[in-house]
Amino acid sequence: MIVAITGTPGVGKTSVSKYLQEKDYLVVDLHNLINKNGFVIDFDEKRDSKIVDIEKLDNYVSNNFKDKNLVFVESHLAHSLSCIDKVILLRLHPDSLRKNLESRRWNTEKIRENLEAEILDVILCEVADSFTEDDIFEVDTTGKNIEEIGSIIIEIAENKFKNMKRYKIGNIDWSEEILNL
Repeated sequence: MIVAITGTPGVGKTSVSKYLQEKDYLVVDLHNLINKNGFVIDFDEKRDSKIVDIEKLDNYVSNNFKDKNLVFVESHLAHSLSCIDKVILLRLHPDSLRKNLESRRWNTEKIRENLEAEILDVILCEVADSFTEDDIFEVDTTGKNIEEIGSIIIEIAENKFKNMKRYKIGNIDWSEEILNL
């Protein structure tokens, strides 16, 4: 089973993935995979971001990990792969997200773009277009440390990805925060 850990940049995907690796879970950092295997096909100067050949990346992940019992793939692009079976969508309150992105020294425009994406549920909408509600788990990382977030993901996995009401999509709503941008 291939499980995406996805969300807006800055919500905690990489940190929680390292925690899961320490707990002996197989985790694939898609950004490293993309760079290492030449899946970057262009660069968007305006958005300061790489353009990835999703089809080649999807084929690679499917061919190399589909036979694994459980593998997590981590990236804000992870949910874009058709080989994904389940999705764990990490969310973070925009105030905390802003602090995380500012600590990365991102430019104001890129921070605003990502805050808007989080507030407007952009990744959630993308995920909901490709997966059933039963295959998506939405986790609010606000105010939680990495161990708490990791424990939630482990709980979901140990529950065999059965629908858990507290992680059902639609429980998180930052829409009022658009007024604070």
